[in-house]
Amino acid sequence: MCPLLGWHEMRLRKASVLSVLCLGAFLSVSWLLSWQNVKDDVNGANLYQRGLYQRLQKIEQENFIHSQELKLLLDEIRHTVTVRKKRMNNDTSLNLSNFSDTMKLKTSNSMRILNIQLQNIFYYLPHLMFNKDSLQPKVLIGQGRTGVSIVMGIPTVKRESQNYLMDTLNSLIYELSTEEKRDCVIVVLIAEVEESYVTGLAENLQNMYPKEIQSGLLEIISPSANFYPDLSDLKQTFGDSQTRVKWRTKQNLDYSFLMMYAQVKGAFYLQLEDDIIATPNYLQTIQNFAQHQPSDEWMILEFSQLGFIGKLFKSPDLTLIIEFILMFYKDKPIDWLLDHMLWVKVCDPEKDADKDFNKELLHKEHSNPTAESTSSLKIYQHHNLEKAYKGEDFFWTFAPVAGDFIKFRFYQPLKVERYLFRSGNIEHPGDKLFNTTVEVLPANRTNFKKKSLQNNDTKYSKYKETDDGYYRIDTFRNGISEGEIDGSMGKIEAIRLFILTDSPFWVLLNEIFIEASA
Repeated sequence: MCPLLGWHEMRLRKASVLSVLCLGAFLSVSWLLSWQNVKDDVNGANLYQRGLYQRLQKIEQENFIHSQELKLLLDEIRHTVTVRKKRMNNDTSLNLSNFSDTMKLKTSNSMRILNIQLQNIFYYLPHLMFNKDSLQPKVLIGQGRTGVSIVMGIPTVKRESQNYLMDTLNSLIYELSTEEKRDCVIVVLIAEVEESYVTGLAENLQNMYPKEIQSGLLEIISPSANFYPDLSDLKQTFGDSQTRVKWRTKQNLDYSFLMMYAQVKGAFYLQLEDDIIATPNYLQTIQNFAQHQPSDEWMILEFSQLGFIGKLFKSPDLTLIIEFILMFYKDKPIDWLLDHMLWVKVCDPEKDADKDFNKELLHKEHSNPTAESTSSLKIYQHHNLEKAYKGEDFFWTFAPVAGDFIKFRFYQPLKVERYLFRSGNIEHPGDKLFNTTVEVLPANRTNFKKKSLQNNDTKYSKYKETDDGYYRIDTFRNGISEGEIDGSMGKIEAIRLFILTDSPFWVLLNEIFIEASA
């Protein structure tokens, strides 16, 4: 007996017990009525009988209504499970010829596990039990291709600024060979419930990619509005605004819906986003890397350090991943949940505690010149900038907005030779500085300007001056900025990291190195 159906059948048995009790009460009352007819001389007996009889009728009516409601609920649940079973029975022929017998067995088992997982979903999202077909896509365009090697999932949402979905699809499709196009599926999830927007985007995709849809390469889905619970009263955590908490919570649900749909289609699932550009031969590279792993015991292969982009999973493992996400979908962002799950599944707590090797990897210590460290960013817990500058810890903050900064002002102007700033670490590789500049404040700005004008050299003009007198000398690339400072700038009063645009990612600065001349 499956857990979910067993639970509802238990409720039906309780309803039946209630009916028996009511029947017993009715027999008792019938006997009482007969006895009271004999005792006509008791004052008020008829009034008592009528009242008791009316209450008994009301109980029986309520019991009948509850029984019907439970029956309807059970029928709906059975219908959902039956539909999913039929789909799974038709989709079990995965293309696993290139993988080990263990991998084949795990994929086969995942088909059976998925049915159990569907029942667990009702526990985490109980509102789904009262919305018929809420787990089925409201929009489904495609040929329903299955049995492929890799399924690529791309969630997309309505953006105020430019949408890069078409560029992403063009890039992904263009880099596929003819053979690869027959052995993969790209699933676009339009994660919106506004009907006009979903319809408009779906029609645009159909018009732009008719061949890809007809061949089975591209599928378009969109969830029912009933899939989402009420997101209006979520608890604010980690200093995030109500809007951001709602956004990240919905994002977790979007990923779950997309994974559930994609799981039975192929051997592997690749999580992508709608604003990427594919590299040449990307699919062959990914497949080769996955096939040449020393064992099948890996849980995730990472092909990008940005958030949840470029993460490859084995389809059988999606069962655990989906359930873990749904278990904590209101609590933390998706990349944090993935980190926690990996720690639970992969890490050895005793080994980690004994060796304490992670501390060295999480931040790096340097002997930096004495300086005042300040930042406009909101720190997380105890990970402050002063400790990071001394190499005692890493600097960890909530997501930055345009205009935020990290500044090091020297107590005495120094001749700085080189610098290194590294963001992200092994535990949080996505918490990097993006679109951030490195700026310096010369102690003698007038002298530096004069040199620039006199020499009229491009080496001076390439440094853009800010309104408050800083000069931009570098930008972060892949979360790192490293270089030398032009000696013609003279002594430096301060170095500043300046964030140019809002970022959805937190910031973790794990290494700060400033080398001053003797």
